[in-house]
Amino acid sequence: MIKRQTPASEAGTIPFTLSRDTFGRLLLQRPGRPDVLVTPVRSFPISAPDEGISLVDTQTQEHAWIPDLTQLPEAEKRLISEDLAQRDFRPEILRIHRASGWATPSRWDIDTDRGATVLTLKSEDDIRRLPANGLLIADACGVNFWVQDIQALDRTSRRILDRFL
Repeated sequence: MIKRQTPASEAGTIPFTLSRDTFGRLLLQRPGRPDVLVTPVRSFPISAPDEGISLVDTQTQEHAWIPDLTQLPEAEKRLISEDLAQRDFRPEILRIHRASGWATPSRWDIDTDRGATVLTLKSEDDIRRLPANGLLIADACGVNFWVQDIQALDRTSRRILDRFL
């Protein structure tokens, strides 16, 4: 059974502090307990990225639960945000220039918010629909590309996507 810790009082104090060890890993410190190396994990990385963050150890045992990241003191919020930014690489697709073919696997030339690149779509199953007309597209290398709103894309991009949806 997983035990969750929540903020200790209405005053906004939390029952732990965070710091970095000499190797730059996140260290959870709680009074009366041994220090633990932890990794923050988002419960809802797309729909609610700042809500429901769990601090887990190397065996994925939860040591702290953070209902809302914005309610943490600035130092802890900064440390967790830095760790999450290193783990969450999800470029947004702004335009699809062309697809190599209409069958999978298919290579797509795309523009993202991080620059131009090529993604390889292994299967139509690697395209997942998200709420609010969004998509999450996993390429052959495991990178997840995000389309925030299909209707916001240009006509060519929408036409290519329609072939695979």
